[in-house]
Amino acid sequence: MGWDKERIDMNIYSQGEVDKWVYNTCNICSVGCGCYIAVKDEKIVGIKGNGKHPINRGRLGPKGENQWYANNSTDRLMTPLIRNSSGELTPATWDEAMNLIVAKTKKSLKEKGANSISIYSTGQGFLEDYYTLAKIGRAGLQTHLLDANTRLCTATTEFCLLQSFGADGTPASFDDIDETDTLMLFGHNMAETGTVLFERIMQRKKKTGKPYLIVVDPRKTLTAQEADLHLQLYPGTNVALLNGLINFILQQGNIDNEFIQNYTIGFEDMKDSVKEWTLERTAKQTGIPSDLLKEASIRLGKTNSLVTTTLQGTFQSADATTACVAINNLHLIRGLIGKPGCGPLHMAGQPSSSANRTAGGVGTYPGQRNSSNPKHIEEIAKLWNMDPLTLPVGPEKGIEEQIEMMEKGEIGVFWNIGTNPLVSLPNRRRAKKALEKTFVIVQDPFLTETAAVADVILPAALWGEKEGTMENADRTINLLRKAIDPPKGVKADFYILLDFARRMNLTDKDGNPLIRFSSPEECFEEWKLISKGRPCDMTGITYDRLEKYNGLRWPVNSENPQGTTRLYSNFVFPTHSEYTQSYTKDQFTGRALTKGEFEPKKAEGKAMIHPTRYLPPVEQPNEEYPLWLTTGRLVWHWHTRTKTARSPLLQSKAPHGYVEINEEDAKDLDLINGEIVRITSPRGWIKVPARIGNVVQRGLIFVPFHYGSWTTREAANELTADFTDPLSKQPTFKQSACKIEKIRNVHQLTADETIETLAEYYGISEENLMKANGLTELSNIGDGRRIEVPLSMDDVPLTPYLPDYKRL
Repeated sequence: MGWDKERIDMNIYSQGEVDKWVYNTCNICSVGCGCYIAVKDEKIVGIKGNGKHPINRGRLGPKGENQWYANNSTDRLMTPLIRNSSGELTPATWDEAMNLIVAKTKKSLKEKGANSISIYSTGQGFLEDYYTLAKIGRAGLQTHLLDANTRLCTATTEFCLLQSFGADGTPASFDDIDETDTLMLFGHNMAETGTVLFERIMQRKKKTGKPYLIVVDPRKTLTAQEADLHLQLYPGTNVALLNGLINFILQQGNIDNEFIQNYTIGFEDMKDSVKEWTLERTAKQTGIPSDLLKEASIRLGKTNSLVTTTLQGTFQSADATTACVAINNLHLIRGLIGKPGCGPLHMAGQPSSSANRTAGGVGTYPGQRNSSNPKHIEEIAKLWNMDPLTLPVGPEKGIEEQIEMMEKGEIGVFWNIGTNPLVSLPNRRRAKKALEKTFVIVQDPFLTETAAVADVILPAALWGEKEGTMENADRTINLLRKAIDPPKGVKADFYILLDFARRMNLTDKDGNPLIRFSSPEECFEEWKLISKGRPCDMTGITYDRLEKYNGLRWPVNSENPQGTTRLYSNFVFPTHSEYTQSYTKDQFTGRALTKGEFEPKKAEGKAMIHPTRYLPPVEQPNEEYPLWLTTGRLVWHWHTRTKTARSPLLQSKAPHGYVEINEEDAKDLDLINGEIVRITSPRGWIKVPARIGNVVQRGLIFVPFHYGSWTTREAANELTADFTDPLSKQPTFKQSACKIEKIRNVHQLTADETIETLAEYYGISEENLMKANGLTELSNIGDGRRIEVPLSMDDVPLTPYLPDYKRL
């Protein structure tokens, strides 16, 4: 169904008419809303939605509408910086900065070897950047240490798809959301992280009553408030819940035996792994009442169509890949994949994180090739004109493994592009100490918190100042035209990489320049040859066609010239041993399997169902740290606020961090709303104001992860554990243990003092002073009574978000 009409959202600040509108795509979340950039006097002065783009039909979310303010921020970096012998960052020329980077890179390669160079990029760049990174990194530097902040965000998407289907690429698309009878949002607060897509869902629901909406989340989020059925589970019990639901569906016989027999392998092992998960056991483990579990199981077992989305609530939790594989299992046993309105839709968090995986800018080889398959290495070597023996192979190493390598002195250069790891990484003080042991390059438009450890900083262009493509969450390739040139002294990531390759004199086996393209569009044309014949085939795409059709979903080739709405409609999966992207991993240890271990499975075109055994989180509340901590996003901010904090509107809506506490827990602690509290975990502590309510369940607190200044103590990742999922290597931000402590003065009342005089003296209301001390009657107050007075207060001016579907 999609949208029933256009609505052009617009945010412009201009004296007079704008000079031109330039075709583009929103560079915030992974939904991929089409837009136009307003240009006046060679400056970006606004944005409006693209009414013809099928993803959004002109609508924009609050972050998307305000992303352009960062382009005009007065604190943008305009020249490279080099840290001098006194430890200060000082201005430098591009030649000085790049020559230093080249010298350090060559030194590290000589002294420590190829895998001493790490390039850590972002999910907010362009496909052309990622492909260039892949070619420079693997063919030029011969390093296997390519990773990105997508490891923190949606790495589990990739690995659950490899486990179940043999290749990356989410099977369902946004079009399937428009058709499905039932939509399950599993750990996905779409109302805040994908506002336009959620509005699209709610428009249909208000009009037709569909889809039936199941939301799985330990918090009563904005998304959960709209659910037909909210499964509010205990932290770290995703796999337990899914095992219980699947076991009930099996017991009721609500499965597609013909589909299982003809198109899958592994069903009996999976069935055996969930048989002990009765509704009663599941209820006890998850905290969800049995009657709600039964209601969900019946709905999931009988619905004619189902789309299941996942995001960080699933990806950043214990057993992340196992949970997502269980969701794939659910779709496979019901035969609800490859059909209209059906399929798992494992989301991406960032606008182009999927492109980074597809083009090989992270752990996998370009074009979804299997680095453990010699034939795939020979194929890419031929395309690059390289000796295949020079290309690194084997399992990738995620950022947490690289932190360990830095601690051991094994990494000589860490090149950080477009991300802010010293706010976004878990246990960030450990990460900071590790980065201080290596040579760090930071490539960013601004001085972020990660600049604290940078040896060289390169000023990079922002959205609107460069050209390229992104792959959004449902495989849609979208185009971003350049609206203006970057400020003088600033360069786009793509051209910085080309400059580096030239200065390093990177060549192919015949001595020709490794990088022969000179523009993003030329790069894309080379990339198309790399993608040919692979699941992500893009040979039918051109920049002009992307603009004409407002994006195309891969594969796009001679067989699918208009793109592909959903994968696996023929029920053939890319699991043939010579074609598959992965020989998969052991479902429990994460060890990569060999071809010899994979082939006996005899998948050969069939989807793979895996057993899903529940393992509780490594760290759990205890006597010293009695509470669960979880983290997440707000509707007003993006990642570490590098861009959104520079929008006056967004920053005013949510200026600083806070902790969300259940009202019963607050009552037990005699906390009052807005009181500054100390939160401590085994790794560190923060001080933030308390927001008291019923959004979080008892025993759980929530801290948004966007805040991380080194001058304040409000960074959620001071607290988070750095354990990782064994398959995807994604950190489990969602489950850490912590405690809350009050920060108060103790005042001993004298005979002539009262609550009224004390409240006036400290500038606090009488009501709050009484709540803070558990007092209900003033008559209990007497001479010598010890009264606790909150040291400081901040009522957390977080503006409620009223989405447009509320007004439909």
